[in-house]
Amino acid sequence: MGTSIVIVDDHPAIVDGVGAWCARAGITVVAAGADPAPAFDVPADAVVFDLQLGPGEPAFDVLEELVDAGRRVVVYSQHADSETALRCLELGAATYLTKAEGHEHLIPAIRACVEDRPYTPPVLGGAMAADPRPDRPALSEREREVLLAWFSSDSKQLVAQRFHLSVKTVDTYIARVRIKYADAGRPATTKAALVARALQDGLVDLARL
Repeated sequence: MGTSIVIVDDHPAIVDGVGAWCARAGITVVAAGADPAPAFDVPADAVVFDLQLGPGEPAFDVLEELVDAGRRVVVYSQHADSETALRCLELGAATYLTKAEGHEHLIPAIRACVEDRPYTPPVLGGAMAADPRPDRPALSEREREVLLAWFSSDSKQLVAQRFHLSVKTVDTYIARVRIKYADAGRPATTKAALVARALQDGLVDLARL
């Protein structure tokens, strides 16, 4: 089966444009519009989510609810500031794109999201590289090795084979890293969020992803 998405955006021109890009890429749009309800109710592989649904504050609460409901979310937003991008990652978004970055980044981001791979478009990469927060947890050498290997692998099975470990042990190392980040007040509940943390803390650079 092909990839399917729900688009949540209150700009008809954006909905039409994203829909056309997806059609050319073989991605099926199963629901689209300003109402976020289908993103919860309609089965789909991912949600392309506009953070600004009408006037007022960005819809961080809706994003958090989508993530809590188990939906994979690509945020596609007019906001280009680092604080907004990083907050979306902290809430569990798979990645963050600005609408200026267009189809050349949105389509690969959707595919990466569905396949649970990190994707770092230019604006998000700049946001993570510029993040000045010093509250980085202390990772053991093995935790760091396993984490970086997982970033560059398609599966934990490949990481386990590389280090002659069981998949359960790999899961344990990654869980420990998540706990350390949560204890530092910087939760990282998704693979994309852990990539963001590693970039922020200088554990890896964009050239290695």
